[in-house]
Amino acid sequence: MVASNAIPAYNIPSGILFDMHREAAAKRPGVLTKVGMDTFVDSTHEGCAMNAKAAAEPIVSRVNFAGDEWLFFPAVVPQIAIIRATTADERGNLSYEHEGAILGPLDQALAVRNNGGLVIAQVKRVVAAGSLRPLEVVVPGVLVDVIVVAPDQLQTTRTQYEPSTSGEVVRPLSSFEVPAFEVAKVIARRVAMELRDGDAVNIGFGISAIVPRILLEEGKHGAVSWVIEQGAVGGVPLLDFQFGSACNAEAIVQSPHQFTYFQGGGFDTTLLSFLQIDRTGSVNVSKLGARPHVTAGCGGFVDITARAKRIVLSGYFTVGAGLEAGSEGLRVAKEGKVKKLVNTVEQITFSGPRAVAQGQDVLYVTERCVMRLGADGVEVIEIAPGIDLDRDVLQQSEFRLRVAKTLKTTPSALYKPEPFKLELKAAGAPAWIQAMKNHSGEALAI
Repeated sequence: MVASNAIPAYNIPSGILFDMHREAAAKRPGVLTKVGMDTFVDSTHEGCAMNAKAAAEPIVSRVNFAGDEWLFFPAVVPQIAIIRATTADERGNLSYEHEGAILGPLDQALAVRNNGGLVIAQVKRVVAAGSLRPLEVVVPGVLVDVIVVAPDQLQTTRTQYEPSTSGEVVRPLSSFEVPAFEVAKVIARRVAMELRDGDAVNIGFGISAIVPRILLEEGKHGAVSWVIEQGAVGGVPLLDFQFGSACNAEAIVQSPHQFTYFQGGGFDTTLLSFLQIDRTGSVNVSKLGARPHVTAGCGGFVDITARAKRIVLSGYFTVGAGLEAGSEGLRVAKEGKVKKLVNTVEQITFSGPRAVAQGQDVLYVTERCVMRLGADGVEVIEIAPGIDLDRDVLQQSEFRLRVAKTLKTTPSALYKPEPFKLELKAAGAPAWIQAMKNHSGEALAI
């Protein structure tokens, strides 16, 4: 229906959707934000529209407010909310003790209830009124109209119920599998080398998702705190179709609040993936015309990268290449059929020029090389052992890559199956400590 233009369809960043719920609940006019500026979200580009019918009915505009430019999303008033929880009591109060994430049910219920709509909650069980402790209740019964009991509801798309995912028990670290040796693991290892001890690090789906397992294998679990958009803080993020939850989390924050943390740039680093990179350093992860069903949305990518201090994007250099990793490094046995470094990305999910203007630190990590975004474009700063710079890198990009005067070589240990003795970078001093140093010449001991 989207592709045939039967209905208007929009691709809105997850965090902005949560913002829109809150605005609708409070009956405010809408969301003012800089998230998405200069990307496909921006009204000067596609304005979130996924087809012609949506483009004819815009949902976002650029406005001037308080002397600055913003994106404005008018509040959309939902008529029905379908939410889920673990337990409902007889008065409709909802608790989430078996859930691995709390994905904005309170915001959604408020938006619908305050505007006269219908709130439907699916739960595993119903208990007597008064059974739930008040602080356990996430959505109060005064917001809920209908309870549907589904005793066999899954905890994740692949998990019936795992108590360590909902923080009820702590699972032994020895029970987690580490990824088998392959080229994706090599890329994840190189990404791990960019981490700093003590940092709060967001991870996204794809190769980035296995980086926590690299730290686990290297004996560095707990050296950084993982923060994922669904709300988990710390612990061991899960993989594949369980991604979005974590076992042994230190906290499970409601997802709308986690997005506020991300949109404001409060975390240290994000590890994400790429589909395409273009000559400006811009990245596409949200649209691929050849496989539209695979790339149907941007998720939280736009919210996360809007103000992230450090962004590490990972992926294969080309699509479908035959790659062989070994003690001598990497060999391209057969070149890929599709180039991922293109003159112009199909859709701008991340704006390279905006990142440069904001002073964001952006790296692109592939199996063949590491690149950095600078004012003059994308520059190769490191190359894998065994890779020919001209044949395997420069000729496989549609645009001209800059090459650093001093080109580093990726450590060969990454290309061998055994652990490579990862050493994390030293932690950076918090801004307030650095400010004290600048003012007084020394920092207080804490």
